[in-house]
Amino acid sequence: MRLAIVGCGFVADFYAKTLTNHPDLELVGVFDRDAHRTHGFAARCRVREYASLEELCRDSRVDIVLNLTNPASHYEVSKTALAARKHVYSEKPLSTTFAEAEELVDIAARGGLELSSAPCSVLGESAQTLWKALREQRIGTVRLAYAELDDGPIHLMGYKKWRSDSGTPWPYKDEFEVGCTLEHAGYYVTWLVAFFGPAKTVTSFAALTVRDKGVALDRQTEDFTVACIEFAGGIVARVTCSIFGSHDHTLRIFGDRGILSVDDCWDYASPVRLHERTKLGIKVEKYPRAAEMLGLGPRKLPMVRKPSFAFRTRGGANRMDFARGVAEMAAAIQEHRANRLSARFGLHVNEIVLAIQNPREMGSPRRLVSTFEPIAPAAWAR
Repeated sequence: MRLAIVGCGFVADFYAKTLTNHPDLELVGVFDRDAHRTHGFAARCRVREYASLEELCRDSRVDIVLNLTNPASHYEVSKTALAARKHVYSEKPLSTTFAEAEELVDIAARGGLELSSAPCSVLGESAQTLWKALREQRIGTVRLAYAELDDGPIHLMGYKKWRSDSGTPWPYKDEFEVGCTLEHAGYYVTWLVAFFGPAKTVTSFAALTVRDKGVALDRQTEDFTVACIEFAGGIVARVTCSIFGSHDHTLRIFGDRGILSVDDCWDYASPVRLHERTKLGIKVEKYPRAAEMLGLGPRKLPMVRKPSFAFRTRGGANRMDFARGVAEMAAAIQEHRANRLSARFGLHVNEIVLAIQNPREMGSPRRLVSTFEPIAPAAWAR
């Protein structure tokens, strides 16, 4: 299917790089409100440059609009594209307010259009391997999960020098103003709701730990959040996000017979480890260094398939196939089947993440009003 990109900033390079993994997707054009950026990106990708969003939406060749704008623009851009009867894949979140996200989902439903939201890491090999182990009850009854999304003290790093592969600066002002939770919590929230189904409540705490981040900001946004999510099935998860605590992207899922863990949701090849909770295993948990010396630590599970795809290479970070969600949407349309990253799924994730970041506005505990139908694992992971 043919798609056009709106927003040619930092993240657009990640999508352009990973579109090559999906020959059924064809990029036909791009638009950014910065004409210089539009021209440069179009030239690099050898595609059409549009003079406006409206011109892009009038192009009958475009089946899917890939909305990679700043989160503050997600709602307006997606609404315009849906009104033009284009399917939409949006960077996270669907919107910065729940009411706007609900409106987008309703517009898509009325028009018979697909609407999806990043992240798509739940379609990665690590997530699918972990999910398969859960379906096989490798750790027995699951009761608890801990998800960490700490990115280290960003304000102490050289973030003003960060560049994408094409040299586009990291949008640090936008990132700080949007907030690390709205930007990043979805990476593990999507996994948790896919694995455990819809959530019932979110109880959250948010705080601003560092006010001076080295750049003048129009608004201050909490840079630390911790939340407990209660799922309809009784499982409880704790999700922590910050840009001050030491870098930690681990996920641990605790069951009666063992623990499943992943080191990094931003790496589709991150190993999935199984730690059995035998009597000896409990001692291993208490004395991990001794366990390592004795060879009693957790073992790696075989991946459901070998991760093999092109991805961003600068600095070795973000080993993710960003375009996999777009490919899932396109396949669902062509195969006349349910999209794993459906609009209702994205809305539920959006509500949870907003509840985590904005406990005062959303209410805490927040009793969730959105839900979704269970989604299927990838065909290659069953």
